[in-house]
Amino acid sequence: MVQRLTLRRRLSYNTRSNKRRIVRTPGGRLVYQYVKKNKTVPRCGQCKEKLKGITPSRPSERPRLSKRHKTVSRTYGGVLCHGCLRERIVRAFLLEEQKIVKALKTQRETVVKPVKKVEKKPVKAATKKPAGKAAGKPGAKAAGKKPAPKGALKTKK
Repeated sequence: MVQRLTLRRRLSYNTRSNKRRIVRTPGGRLVYQYVKKNKTVPRCGQCKEKLKGITPSRPSERPRLSKRHKTVSRTYGGVLCHGCLRERIVRAFLLEEQKIVKALKTQRETVVKPVKKVEKKPVKAATKKPAGKAAGKPGAKAAGKKPAPKGALKTKK
């Protein structure tokens, strides 16, 4: 007759996180042993290539590992692969070079082309007589203008 097995945990469904194996103990009885998920190596954040030099582990285990198992001694150590990091460095360098070249170009253009001086034209004084019907009549006042009071130009001491 087959020996009956009892579950060691409450979860009874056959899910991915609840895989079991039947194991014989030294005492001769059969028990369930829970199987953990496979360990994986982290992947590059950009190209999804496996990162070299990092120990395979479950994400929940990684905080317990020492630093040397989780990273490599390089900028973006456990995040980007060497190829993507190199690409980023080269791109950043080329962008800086491009900015320098652009600045030199604008500087050279200002040296080659001197700034033109704008000459101001002399402004004629507004002493023209008003044209129209009121121009010929001696008693007509200029439209919209009032005569200045006689004592307005004196300065106070």
